[in-house]
Amino acid sequence: MTARLLTDAPARTDDTVVLDYDQRLMRRKLLTTARGRDFMVSLPGVTNLDGYWGFELPGPLFIRIDPAPEAVLVVTGDLTRLAWHIGNRHTPCQILPDRLMIREDHVLERMLTGLGATISRASLPFRPEGGAYGHGRTMGHSHGEDEHSHALEPSAATFGWHDHGDGKLHFHAPPKVAR
Repeated sequence: MTARLLTDAPARTDDTVVLDYDQRLMRRKLLTTARGRDFMVSLPGVTNLDGYWGFELPGPLFIRIDPAPEAVLVVTGDLTRLAWHIGNRHTPCQILPDRLMIREDHVLERMLTGLGATISRASLPFRPEGGAYGHGRTMGHSHGEDEHSHALEPSAATFGWHDHGDGKLHFHAPPKVAR
């Protein structure tokens, strides 16, 4: 069965699929629901599923996407200052009125503690803020019409080590500046 993405909740939910933050960035993947139903996701490009309610399967069956609990650091303190330092490291961050949440990272934990943050560990669903430029992921970027096209002019947004959701790293050199 091939799935169709849904942005709005239908009248009923037939099943759920539980995915962590990394798993919610996909292009093509076989998923299994909580009730053991397998279905194929085949999207035109790598897609952040955080902006979608779930999937419609033939029948129709409606499968809701639920974020999986993950190891996170719950950060409290001077949230504005701490959020600036987290953002300066291009780290995905969930921003709540009374706390920030980032995925567990001992280096960032040490840095934030040094900045006066109070840190606690938890296992919670992680839904960080999307990227400022419509990519839905803090470190996301586009390469043009398809996921392997490198048609864009190099810029700060398109260089460095990264992958396209498939775990295969590649590198774009920064643009050369004429002197």
